[in-house]
Amino acid sequence: MPDVTAALSKSDVLWIELTDRTWPAWHVWVDDTAYVVCGTGEQPLPDLPAEVTLIVRAKDTRARVAGIPAAVHRVLPDTPEWQIAADALAPARLNPVPGDQAQRWADQATVWALRPDLAAADTSAAPDQGSGTREPVPTPATTDSWHPAHRPTRRMRRKATG
Repeated sequence: MPDVTAALSKSDVLWIELTDRTWPAWHVWVDDTAYVVCGTGEQPLPDLPAEVTLIVRAKDTRARVAGIPAAVHRVLPDTPEWQIAADALAPARLNPVPGDQAQRWADQATVWALRPDLAAADTSAAPDQGSGTREPVPTPATTDSWHPAHRPTRRMRRKATG
């Protein structure tokens, strides 16, 4: 499946399909494995089951390329795989928190390894299949009042000199 592996290696985001909803996840692709980090200060993801379906989209058109079953396992600190994952994730992380990323991830986050079964990829997305969109997850975050930037301001007039 060269199209699927190309889409996984080029795109920074894949979609992890669970029973309740589909989660977008930033990832890095290394040796036929997608590594994902989540937790404190990172992207929100629930604990992943042993098997999930990955929805892969083309980076340029965002069209669905495939749905792929993937085996999932937690990458534990102080293992050779942890070093591989941390070495790949750290330079790809946008807006990193200062300090040792790998140590912070070991203390406060979870790194998942998702190994797709490329031979079982379903690349036959029907046109009427739908986009898979869902309602946003309810959140307590809200704005009850005007933000200071919304308040009208007086514009200062420049005095004419002359």
